[in-house]
Amino acid sequence: MNAEAAGATGAHIEARGLTRLFGDFVALDGLDLEIDRGETFGLLGANGAGKTTFIRLLTGFLLPSAGTVTVDGVSSVDDAATVQMGLGYAPERPRLYPELSVRRYLRFAGGLRQLRGPALGNAVEQALSRFGLESVADRPCGHLSKGFQQRVSLAQAFLHEPPLLIVDEPTSGLDPLQREEVRSVVAEMQGRRTVLLCTHDLAEARALTDRCAVLYQGRLVALGDSDEVLGCDDPLALFRGEAPAMQGGADGTDGTDGMDGTERGA
Repeated sequence: MNAEAAGATGAHIEARGLTRLFGDFVALDGLDLEIDRGETFGLLGANGAGKTTFIRLLTGFLLPSAGTVTVDGVSSVDDAATVQMGLGYAPERPRLYPELSVRRYLRFAGGLRQLRGPALGNAVEQALSRFGLESVADRPCGHLSKGFQQRVSLAQAFLHEPPLLIVDEPTSGLDPLQREEVRSVVAEMQGRRTVLLCTHDLAEARALTDRCAVLYQGRLVALGDSDEVLGCDDPLALFRGEAPAMQGGADGTDGTDGMDGTERGA
């Protein structure tokens, strides 16, 4: 179901001809991409494919060389502050203050998002409950396991109930149990907010996202339903900029209809 049609909450993202150059190097090459409200969307690609560049352009930390990107119609070039106040970001490596307790860190993060007084206190307590952090609320962030640190990072990103949540490699470096815990937290957000998930883990992307895009050397090489894009015979071929054959359906077709962005990147 189209998330917009279902009246889902969250942010709508639209990129048109989005390009970023670093000297002669093309980091992002004419990207056209639209993400619906309430959609959990996967952004995939090998290192250097352009994922981080897209996030920095989306959030206003980089300016495009050409093209546009908007969040709910607001350009991150014209009004980066508005875009940034409406998003939460959980980086691959949690950026915590190790000497602060979890509760104090979340209060600090909430203050940066303009939360004050009872609203701040309520937001912190709700985040502790939502992300299963009550048992470690008064422990220093630096004394937590990697799994709990990732939860704290997700909690601070979601603290102000942003319409857009950007999650970068949420399970990197975690053991299997920690990985499952963090994935369950991300899964609970589906349909409630727009989630942009960047990951190298294809199984994780397939399990957690509705649709996904694959970038290769700054170009879009695949876009569509995650099961279709990542369910092909050789999904890693997409990371090499190739167009793999899709698994055949009951009618014997090769299933390439789900790869509506592949031809553009060939």
